[in-house]
Amino acid sequence: MDPYFGDVWLTRLLLQRGMAAVYCVAFLTVALQFKPLLGEHGLLPVPAYLRRSSLRESPSIFFWRYSDRLAMTAGWVGLLIAVCALLGLTDAGPVGLSAGSWMLLFALYLSFVNVGQKFFGFGWESMLLEAGFFTAFLGPARMQPSILPVLILRWMLFRTEMGAGLIKLRHDPCWRDLTCLYYHYETQPLPNPLSWYFHWVPKPMHRFSAAASHVIQVIVPFFLFAPQPVASVAAGLTILHQLVLIVSGNYSWLNWLAVVLGFAGMDDRTLRLAWPLVAPQLEPRPLAFDIALWIISAGTVALSVRPVQNLFSANQMMNYSYNPFHLVGTYGAFGTVGRERFEIVIEGTGEGLVTPHTQWREYEFKGKPGDPRRRPPQVAPYHLRLDWLIWFLPFSVAVTERGIRVWRHDLWFIRYIKKLLEGDKAILGLMRTNPFGEKPPVFARALLYRYRFADPHQRRATGVWWVRELMGVYLEPVKLEALKDM
Repeated sequence: MDPYFGDVWLTRLLLQRGMAAVYCVAFLTVALQFKPLLGEHGLLPVPAYLRRSSLRESPSIFFWRYSDRLAMTAGWVGLLIAVCALLGLTDAGPVGLSAGSWMLLFALYLSFVNVGQKFFGFGWESMLLEAGFFTAFLGPARMQPSILPVLILRWMLFRTEMGAGLIKLRHDPCWRDLTCLYYHYETQPLPNPLSWYFHWVPKPMHRFSAAASHVIQVIVPFFLFAPQPVASVAAGLTILHQLVLIVSGNYSWLNWLAVVLGFAGMDDRTLRLAWPLVAPQLEPRPLAFDIALWIISAGTVALSVRPVQNLFSANQMMNYSYNPFHLVGTYGAFGTVGRERFEIVIEGTGEGLVTPHTQWREYEFKGKPGDPRRRPPQVAPYHLRLDWLIWFLPFSVAVTERGIRVWRHDLWFIRYIKKLLEGDKAILGLMRTNPFGEKPPVFARALLYRYRFADPHQRRATGVWWVRELMGVYLEPVKLEALKDM
């Protein structure tokens, strides 16, 4: 046993199986959502993006050729490989099979991310790519593990936690005065079934939780590189923090990926306290594999210079990739917390004329708030990309005492409204409800509401989870004919 780092055979096994599970979810979202959002007739069509980009800027297999059939094939192939990795089948062959399987997962998902535009512009996409790339160098379960790729993943966890902690302290004063959690659970992108309960805990508990978050994200990460079992304790605290985030909100696979990376901080002796699995007789690592590990390690050190500089920068960036392969980037979350929640509510009508008496029917999304009586759902680790993009829209709205002012309407949103007016089944498949059945509406519009959690008394008296107030019209009523050129 290594006296400093400990044995990492079980560590490697959990890292690989955990990464495979996250890849399964990621490729499932591709298979079910990519075509309606980004396909040939999607909201941001990939073919149009390819014409104004280049292979050097955005490496992707789709520069060779794009079709919806090819994209769907790549998505389902990625899911199949991820399932095989989850079941351990990729460990059954030679070293090349294990490493090659992970590299293929990386290449396929990179191809989607690099053409996915806004719908794939989330920090956890780059995190998955970086972690997946380095997972390829862990080696199959029957081979002696090396500490080098484990340390690289541990370094990624350090940057993720430290980046998130520092950007909070630098950007929003409510993190420094420990009041951000007064608002966070109510204003986060997609609240989950427990978010309401977290919101209404006593304020001293919110302040304690914010302080604990700072300790875990800014101080504890340094101990990830301490001798065992200290590093395991630090990793355990990080995992515990991520589990709290998991049960209090919907953040796609972000927190689950951080939990998986947390295993990189543990050694086998610690992990066997929960899972008493003993390593089999292990084969030695090939010399060529060790040489590759040292080259990859040296490359990681070189690529880490700019992310480290970013951590010390007063203008720290939150989620940024310094290369088109999304390797060794900088991460972070919630540098700013909203004090109020605004939601875009989309409605349609089958009436041919809009009057003050027009009856409007509301579309419901799968994840984001809509009907005040509907309890916030649990959707993570699945990623509802359309719901997330809708959540960002109110950021382009100025709310004043005189009403609202919309600075811009995103092109993808106007195309989305057009597809609702067309009754597009692919887009409607991403919605929770279609109030118009087979006959699409004549007009559609979008309203801006202020949402807040119902207080406990309102909850008991009326059964509602939300209280909402109409702020104004985000998009005036529009017919299909007006959007023909979109």
